Amino acid sequence: MKWTLTGATTEYTVTLADEWLELHSWGPIGVSDGPSPLAFHGKVQYLTRGDVAPVEYATDGQRPFLGADLDAGGLRWEFVSAEETDGLRVTFVDALTGLRGTQCYRFGHGTDVIERWVEVRNDGRDPVSIGSLGSAAFSVPTPDGARLGYLCGQWSQEFTWSEIDLPRGRFEIGSAQGVTGHQFAPYLTVDGTYGVQLAWSGSWQIVADVDAVGTTRVRAGSVGGVLLAPGETVTTPIAAGAYSAEGVDGLGRVWHAYERLRSRDRVRPVIYNSWEATTFDVTAEGQLALADIAADLGVETFVVDDGWFVGRTDDHGGLGDWTPDPAKFPDGFAAFVDAVRAKGLGFGLWVEPEMVNPASELYAEHPDWVYRIEGRPQTQVRNQYLLDLGRADVFEFVSSTLEGLLAEYPIDYLKWDFNRPRTESTAPDADRRHVANLYRVLDRLRTNFPHVTVEGCAAGGARVDLATAERTDVLWPSDNTAPLDRLRIQHGFLAAHAPHLMSSWVTDAPGLFDVRPRSLDFRFVLASAGVLGIGADVGRWSSAERETARTWVARYKAVRDVITGGTVYRIGSPDQARCAVQYTLGSRTVVLAWNTGTLDGLGHVPGRDLRLPLSGLSAAARYRARGTEFSGAHLATVGLPVRWTATQDAEMIVVEEL
Repeated sequence: MKWTLTGATTEYTVTLADEWLELHSWGPIGVSDGPSPLAFHGKVQYLTRGDVAPVEYATDGQRPFLGADLDAGGLRWEFVSAEETDGLRVTFVDALTGLRGTQCYRFGHGTDVIERWVEVRNDGRDPVSIGSLGSAAFSVPTPDGARLGYLCGQWSQEFTWSEIDLPRGRFEIGSAQGVTGHQFAPYLTVDGTYGVQLAWSGSWQIVADVDAVGTTRVRAGSVGGVLLAPGETVTTPIAAGAYSAEGVDGLGRVWHAYERLRSRDRVRPVIYNSWEATTFDVTAEGQLALADIAADLGVETFVVDDGWFVGRTDDHGGLGDWTPDPAKFPDGFAAFVDAVRAKGLGFGLWVEPEMVNPASELYAEHPDWVYRIEGRPQTQVRNQYLLDLGRADVFEFVSSTLEGLLAEYPIDYLKWDFNRPRTESTAPDADRRHVANLYRVLDRLRTNFPHVTVEGCAAGGARVDLATAERTDVLWPSDNTAPLDRLRIQHGFLAAHAPHLMSSWVTDAPGLFDVRPRSLDFRFVLASAGVLGIGADVGRWSSAERETARTWVARYKAVRDVITGGTVYRIGSPDQARCAVQYTLGSRTVVLAWNTGTLDGLGHVPGRDLRLPLSGLSAAARYRARGTEFSGAHLATVGLPVRWTATQDAEMIVVEEL
């Protein structure tokens, strides 16, 4: 039997081979019309057939040596049925345990992203211990070995693009922190043509095995086992695959289209966040003074960050006690919120609902609510513990607390933070329970308060993945807002995620890794590459700096729809002289460009304009940019000219079709 699933421009074909499914072909529509590039011939030596075949989802009994997707004590599937409804569902069963597995496939509607997951049900009489439970495996023909692309980093250096050539062997990335993590994004490319992401916000792994006969098999899934009782079902996270003949940048456009269809269609507001201006020193008077300036600059939503609730004078106390501090808001929090909104601003609030400080009323009342091992010392990170959200009582507390705040005050924007990883967790399904209830809370907020824009944050970009992106409206890629550092972070982010999700602030932060100074214009052009925000202490800005800000906020609003909704083409990189991003929506194109290096002599020696080749335009059409007309062929082949000077190190260029 053979099945072909079809996306917007690609197809994915699988065949039934005895006790498993095999990938026949994956690529542009029509690629299945011919023999499979993954089929092998010859005798299998010192391995099993399942270790060599392009098995779609292998048990440890079928693929014992080179990496199984489900580890349950030698499980062997037998085919039961196939159903072609809303994609493809193929069911197998293990006769000994009664464990039933359904392998599920569908293309994201109107996209080229194939979604895969597995539903495992125990139809036997006894509990079954599953040691590992992956989501899917993707086999890719790589006759000359594989070039693997991935996003790595650390706090303040997330989404750094890296590549490795793997002629043979195994490459693995992941997180064991109970959260997606700073070190790696759940994202991998193979030869710049195939991509895999995992829609999961807990611990995870992606493993690529390059074999001896020209195949790379990529496994993706959450980390952790489960004891499955009779009658119980467990469903894995979605592993998503993408194909593009246009390289890593083309894969990025496939992911962007997918995320747009899974996101709410709404305008993401220009925000001001008060953290860098006041840190924990939050007062009604000080916040309202900042709100006056923010409104004058054209900001649309004012977000009060950490420090607004009782017991929160520093990071040692207060988390868990989500009551506005009357000492900081002597006229009442409601009056303060109304005063902000009276300035024509939406109102936003920072929360970290999964956390608790030891110095809090919540912890004094419920010390058993945190992750802990009886008799062992508890690990504090940032002076706080992590609540066990998998517990029903903790879930109810977090849900009711957030919904109570949103019901009592006219809050338009919620910034949800997560500033520590999980420790002291021994239950094998703790990760699965915590993340499942996290999604339940977010889904309830979206249902009950659909007007609230939710920003996902985790000490920067430690919880950025397809699942979080689906349940929030914007994501915070990093706590590092220094200009050249941030440029590199955002370049990597856009390889995997869409610009409408990328929150970016203009601040005065100096560089941590690249300390070269850049102008305020550079910072605004950089923050305009996604969802614009301002986080600087604007009270310290000069009148000239405020005027610069007014101009850029207005310019951004005029092209926001193109930037957040347009097709994205990255031009060059932060490591090259050319570094720009092109956004095209209909007849309008916006190009954001930055000087990443030195100047060309300021006219004292010969120099030439830097050229930015544009993509996706009509060669025969004519275009106008900065008062000059160009043919589409010229812009695509020669490129849009830019010139860096001592006073101009970034530019926003609007290109209009005539």
